[in-house]
Parts: sequence; C-alpha cells; structure tokens
Amino acid sequence: MRPVFFACLALATTATPAFAQRAALDPQTAVYELRIYYPAPGKLAALNARFREHTLKLFEKHGMRNVAYWNEQPTKDAPEGRVVYVLAYPSREAREADWKAFGADPEWRAVVAASEAAGKLVTKVDSVFMTMADYSPPITLPR
Repeated sequence: MRPVFFACLALATTATPAFAQRAALDPQTAVYELRIYYPAPGKLAALNARFREHTLKLFEKHGMRNVAYWNEQPTKDAPEGRVVYVLAYPSREAREADWKAFGADPEWRAVVAASEAAGKLVTKVDSVFMTMADYSPPITLPR
C-alpha cells in the first residue's frame, strides 16, 4: 500500500499546473471571473452547443473551475439574451496561464474552426473579476 501511496503523491506533486490548481482552490480566497458573451444574431443555440459539447470540458482540462452558467432572458438590448457564466481560479496569475494554455490548445482551435465555419458566434465578451465578500454565504465549488 505504501508504494502506491507514494507513487500517487509523487504524481500529484509533479502533475500539470491545471491539476495542482484544481487541488489547491479555496472558495473563500479564489478569484472569480464573471463572463458575459453577446451572441451574434441567430447564433445563441450554436454558442450554447459549443459550451455544452466542448468548452466546459476544455476549461476543466486547463485548470479552470466551472462554477455556473446562465442564459439571460431576452431584453430589448439582447433579443436572444446572452450567455453569462462564472469561472474560478486560485489567482489572477493562474487565470492568465489557464487562458493562454486554453487558447493554444489544438483541440480548442479545431472546435472554434468547426463551430464558426458559418460565421463568428460571439460579437463581444465582458469580463469582471471578483473575490468573495466576507459576508457571502459559503459556496462549494465543483472538483
């Protein structure tokens, strides 16, 4: 049993940065990123499909913690609504490294090329960085 334990411990301490980030994330000290995607006209369904079928798994692969996803109800300014979601990271530095690796991933590049063959899915992205307020109820992040 001991050799297996030490082999697992060695693997955990030498694994990819994404593995270490997932293991070390504390919900109370994490950096949260609120992202709002404005879909191109007629592209909301395709954007949701890309998130559902590819993006969440690739975010996890690169150490990003998927917290929650929403579809905004339609408004005058966004007749189809927008996609709103929150990711969590151990730090802003980890966030930058995660997004750099994600953007360079050949699998992600292939997904983008295929999903945007008939035109871009997103016209604009807003991003807000947050930390947990000391009076916030505790949350449990998915592993």
